[in-house]
Amino acid sequence: MKQMVWPRSWIVLALTLVGMLMLGAALEARRDAARMAEAAEAFLAGLTSDQRGRTEFGFDSDERFRWHFIPPESFPRNGLPLKDMSADQRERAHDLLRSGLSARGYLTATQVLELEAILRDMQRGGRMARDPDEYHFSVFGTPSRDGTWAWRIEGHHLSLHFTIVDGSAVASAPAFIGANPAEVRQGPQRGLRPLGREEDAARRLLRALDDDQRAIAIVDDVAPRDIATGNQLEVDPLTPIGIRADQLDASQRALLMSLIEVYTSVMADDVAAQRTARLQAAGLETIAFAWAGGLDRGMPHYYRVQGPTFLIEYDNTQNDANHIHSVWREFEGDFGRDLLREHLHGSHHADPAEQAGSPR
Repeated sequence: MKQMVWPRSWIVLALTLVGMLMLGAALEARRDAARMAEAAEAFLAGLTSDQRGRTEFGFDSDERFRWHFIPPESFPRNGLPLKDMSADQRERAHDLLRSGLSARGYLTATQVLELEAILRDMQRGGRMARDPDEYHFSVFGTPSRDGTWAWRIEGHHLSLHFTIVDGSAVASAPAFIGANPAEVRQGPQRGLRPLGREEDAARRLLRALDDDQRAIAIVDDVAPRDIATGNQLEVDPLTPIGIRADQLDASQRALLMSLIEVYTSVMADDVAAQRTARLQAAGLETIAFAWAGGLDRGMPHYYRVQGPTFLIEYDNTQNDANHIHSVWREFEGDFGRDLLREHLHGSHHADPAEQAGSPR
C-alpha cells in the first residue's frame, strides 16, 4: 500500500486544529465538571448523616477502584443503593446521573436498570434477586467546581466512573454498560434494545467491507465468551488485530467513526467532545476494528475497536446470544490516571499512583 506524503503546511495546519480542538474540549469539559459538582452537592445535601457515611469515601480510597459487572450476589457493592433512598433522594441521584450523560446515555442507563425487573419476571424462582434498585451511588472526595474528586454508579450491568481533576477535566472511564436481555422478546416492552445502536453500527461497518477487507476484519469464526479485559483495573493495548482505518475508504472510515461515536455520545456533550478530541489527537489512522463470531442477527458475536489510547469491547454470546457486555476503556486514562499524573507533575507532587491511591 503506497503511503501518502502530506505537505508540511498541511501537517502544521492539522496540528494547529488538533490543538484548538483539545483546548475547546477542555473548556467544554469544565462546564460539565461544574454541573456534576452542583448535582453531587445537592445529592449529598439531601442525605441523612448515616446515608452520607455509606456514600462518601476519600478520594484516595481503594474503594474507588473496586468495580464489576456481575450480580450483587456474586459481588456485593458499597455505596448507597437506590432502594435505600426516598423519592426526593432518588430524584437527586438521577440528577447526578444526568449530569454525566447525554439524553440518550441517560435513557440507555435507565433502560438497563429497567431490564432487571424484566429479567426478574423472566426468571421467577431463579437464584438471582434481580432488582432495578440495587444500583449504588458513591462520591469520592469533596465535590467542588475547582477541585479533584470522583463519583460513580455501580451495579449489575452498569458501572460508570467519573473523575474530575482541578474542576476542568473529566475522565469517564472505565464505562461498562450491559443488557440482559439484549432484546426483549415478549411482554409489554417487546422490541426494547437498550444497546441496539452498539450492535447495528458495527454490523453496518461489517457489511460495508468487501470480501478481502472482511477477511482481515473477521479474526475468528467463534466469539469469545466475554470481553477480554473483564474488570481489570488497568488494561494494556491488546494484540493488534482486525482492519485498520488506513485500510478503509472514506465511506467505510465514516462508518467506523460512527461506531465510535455511539460510545462517545453516551456521555454528556462536553465529556464526549473531550473523549473525541483525545482520540483524534492520538491519530485515527491506526484505529482497528475486529469481529469474531457469526454474521447474522441472533448468532453469538463479538467486536473490538482499538486505537492508540482507547479500547471498545462488545460481546453478545451468553443466554443464546441475547446478553450484551460492552465497555469503553482508556489505557492511560481509566480512573483519571493520565489527568492526575499531568496535574501532579505540574504541581511538582509525588507519584500520582501513590497520591491517588491507584493500585499498581
